[in-house]
Amino acid sequence: MNAEIIAVGSELLLGQIANTNAQFISEQLAALGVDVFFHTVCGDNEARMIDVIKNAENRADLLIFTGGLGPTKDDLTKETVARVLGRKLVTDQAAMDSIVHYFQVTGREMTENNKKQALVIDGSHVLPNRHGMAPGMIVDTKKHIYLLMPGVPSEMKPMFLDFVRGWLSTHSEKHIQSRVLRFFGIGESQLETKILDLIDAQSNPTIAPLAKESEVTLRLTAKHAQKDAAEAMLDQIEAKIATRVGAFLYGYDDDSLSQIVFQLMRNQKKTIAFAESLTGGMAADWLAAYPGASSVLNGGVVCYTNQVKNQVLHVPESILNTEGAVSAACAEKMASSVRTLCGADLGLSFTGVAGPDKSEGKPVGTVYIGLSDQGGTQSYRFQFNGSRRKIRIQSTKTGYDLVRRHLQKLPILNH
Repeated sequence: MNAEIIAVGSELLLGQIANTNAQFISEQLAALGVDVFFHTVCGDNEARMIDVIKNAENRADLLIFTGGLGPTKDDLTKETVARVLGRKLVTDQAAMDSIVHYFQVTGREMTENNKKQALVIDGSHVLPNRHGMAPGMIVDTKKHIYLLMPGVPSEMKPMFLDFVRGWLSTHSEKHIQSRVLRFFGIGESQLETKILDLIDAQSNPTIAPLAKESEVTLRLTAKHAQKDAAEAMLDQIEAKIATRVGAFLYGYDDDSLSQIVFQLMRNQKKTIAFAESLTGGMAADWLAAYPGASSVLNGGVVCYTNQVKNQVLHVPESILNTEGAVSAACAEKMASSVRTLCGADLGLSFTGVAGPDKSEGKPVGTVYIGLSDQGGTQSYRFQFNGSRRKIRIQSTKTGYDLVRRHLQKLPILNH
C-alpha cells in the first residue's frame, strides 16, 4: 500500500499555519509500513481539489485528507470527495447527537450550519471525533481507500491513533513490524556509508535512516503473512547492522540516552551528581524528569563562574589561573568534588565554550567532560559545532553516553 497525504486549506498555502499534520501522519504510516510518496496541499477550491484527487488516484492506493470538514462554506472536502465517487452525503446520527449535546452543555447557540458537520459520505466507515465535532470517515472502494480527518491537530491526532491505525492494520494482508534503532556518536553520513550496501539491496525489510538532534536512527520495517516471521526478518537485518555499527547502538524505539542511564543506575543501585558550567543544569534536569529520579540523582552544582568553581567545588586557583576553567584538570576536579560533596557513586562535570565567542583562547565548541567514581577520575575532550543551544545539548547527550558506557563497561569512543 502506498499513500498520498492531501492537506486542504487556503491558510496553509498562505503560510498562516504549518502543515504539521502531514509530518505526524507520515511518521505513523512509516511505522505501519505504508509508503508515502507525495504530500499535497490544496486550497479551498472545488475544481482544484478534484484535479488533486484525480492525480492522487493515479499514483496512490490510500488518499488521506486533512481539513475541510467544518461547518462553513469553504469546507469542501467531503462534498468534493463524494462528488468524485458519485456518492451522496448522509447524516450520521451519532455525530449529530454529539454536536447537539456539545451546544447544550456549553450553553451556546447552535446555528444551522453546524448540522453540516454531521454529514458523512454514504457507505463510509465513520470515525468518532472525541475532541471536536466533525467525524472522520473511511471509504473503501476496493480500488482506493479515502480517509478523511479534521484539520485541527488536536482532533486529527487522537482520531488517527484511536481508530485509523487499528483499521489500517486489520485491513493489511501482511503483518507489518517496525523497529527503530537509535545510535549516538556516529554521524548520519558515516553510518550510511557503513551499511550502504544493505540500504541499496533493501526491499523487505526496509531501512530508513533519519538524523535526529545529535543522534541518528534507523527505522527497520518488515512485512510478512506471519507476525513471528516478520520479527525474525527484523532480527536478521539488525544483526547485520550491529556487526558494523553496533558500537554506537544504544537503544530502541522511544529510548533516550538519559532514560537508558536512569534505568542502568537504578538497576545497579548507583547514584550520580552533576557539576555543570557549560550545560547550566541541563543534565540534572533531564534525569530529574523521570519518576523515581531521587533514587539515582543525589544533587548537583551549577558553577558558571570561577568563584563558584573555586569556593564550592574547590577547584584550585592554580588550575583556574594556569590551565583555565575550560581544561581537563578543571573538569576532573569538578567531577571528583561534586561526587564527594553530594555523596554519590558517580560525578559528571561539564565545562566548555558554547559560544558565540572564544573563551580562554579556545574555539567555540571546545568541551571537557569529567567522569569520577571511587576508582578514579578521567576527563574527555570534544570539539562540537553548531549553535550555542546545539553545543549544550550535544555536550549533555555525550555526558550521558559516557556514563552509559561506564556502567555497561564499554569502551569510550570519539574523544
